[in-house]
Amino acid sequence: MNSNKITRRRGAGRRLSGWLLAAALTASLAGCGGAQSSNGSPAEGEGSAAQDAGTATIVVGAYSVAKDALQEILPAFGREWEAKTGQKLKFQESYEASGTQARSIVGGFKADVAVLSLEGDMDKIVKAGLMSADWKKTETSGMITRSIVVLGTREGNPLGITGFADLAKPGVKVLFPNPKVSGGAQWDINAIYGAGLKQAERDSGKKDPDAAKTFLKAVYRNVESMDKSGRASMAAFEYGVGDVIVTYENELLARVAQGVHYDIVTPEDTILIENPAGVVDVNADAHGVREAAEALVAYMSGAEAQKVFAEHGFRPVNEEVASRYADRYATPSGLFDIGYLGGWSQVRSELYAKRGVWYQVLAGK
Repeated sequence: MNSNKITRRRGAGRRLSGWLLAAALTASLAGCGGAQSSNGSPAEGEGSAAQDAGTATIVVGAYSVAKDALQEILPAFGREWEAKTGQKLKFQESYEASGTQARSIVGGFKADVAVLSLEGDMDKIVKAGLMSADWKKTETSGMITRSIVVLGTREGNPLGITGFADLAKPGVKVLFPNPKVSGGAQWDINAIYGAGLKQAERDSGKKDPDAAKTFLKAVYRNVESMDKSGRASMAAFEYGVGDVIVTYENELLARVAQGVHYDIVTPEDTILIENPAGVVDVNADAHGVREAAEALVAYMSGAEAQKVFAEHGFRPVNEEVASRYADRYATPSGLFDIGYLGGWSQVRSELYAKRGVWYQVLAGK
């Protein structure tokens, strides 16, 4: 991987100041992609350029964390597509927090392909009548990457963090994004809440939602900053905000690979993240790019793209590629998936509904 030492340990927001401090760094971490305006949305004329037999433009709306990998994958797919069909592809790219991106597409952003952080954001596009529910009918159930929620600490792990329970200790300053706009933040909160359920099972022999909520509240008391996206939260951490960041494993692996010195702590109990992609049918048909858009989504779960994702710290969904990287991506003993929390429908209604657990935590109830 690289020469930087990565320490892995196994074990059991109220303020937005971090975003303000890190705003200048966010751009440098996220980079610049495709034909974009300065706010991360596609430039004027998005997806409206006339398609012809020789050239076509695909508009990609993606969550921010996937940016670095996609900016390698899209040109590679373009070269393959041109070699097969003779048609040259251009890409207009937008990178935002997953929830923001989904709302933008529903609100009129003409993305042909959506690459988002969680299934629930895809469901918003389906419910708006822009995408078929069949997006999940692939060999990987519509998913193109996996990861897990981990903890990032300052070099040497000066506070001795071993797992989520340590985030509730006095004086520990915690960062994760705002779940109202960030899919990554929902994965983070799901992981903390699920770890609370796991601990309750060990203590009492059954899942105890009240105990898990109490645990989540204890961690939330130490939240230093809730930023607009996982990438913005990473920028704030890099600026010096907080002691521990709750984030995707791939985000920290990418930063370490670039020479930043953090320790990565993998909790014993944490959640498996799965990230989807799909064709926004109405837009792809209107732009005359359905065939290319479908091929792009299929390419993302193929071996070549999966190798790129793996090199950027994502866990492959392609089993052949996953086997090649098995020694890099160990499985925590208490790893659970969204099914352990009842599935996304139950999570949305119990955790993130108007009177759900997360909003009770925010209200101090």
